[in-house]
Amino acid sequence: MPKVMIVDDDRTNSGLLRTLLELDGFEVILAPDGSSALAKAQAAMPDAFLVDFHLSDIEGTEFVRQLRALEAFSRSLVIVASGMERKEEALAAGADFFLYKPYDLDVLLGLLRSRLAG
Repeated sequence: MPKVMIVDDDRTNSGLLRTLLELDGFEVILAPDGSSALAKAQAAMPDAFLVDFHLSDIEGTEFVRQLRALEAFSRSLVIVASGMERKEEALAAGADFFLYKPYDLDVLLGLLRSRLAG
């Protein structure tokens, strides 16, 4: 079962996404901020990350840079999301994809399924 870490300080959004992803067969790990996410990631070794651009402690792009600096996650699927136009910044930081909030669930699931299949 592929593991996805949701890094988002919006508990409502995270909880809803967790339920939807679990119903689709993913194991989901929640982290409310960048620092706890790095520690949880090293313990749980998720296959993919869905990161909010605006976290309570650091910008999502800084989290992505720190994550990519770790050898274990240098090739993990990383999706950054925001309600604002931040695509260029997210991709420059090392994200594989950028999604606009509110999420198009079909697009998110399509990315996860295609990149984590097998």
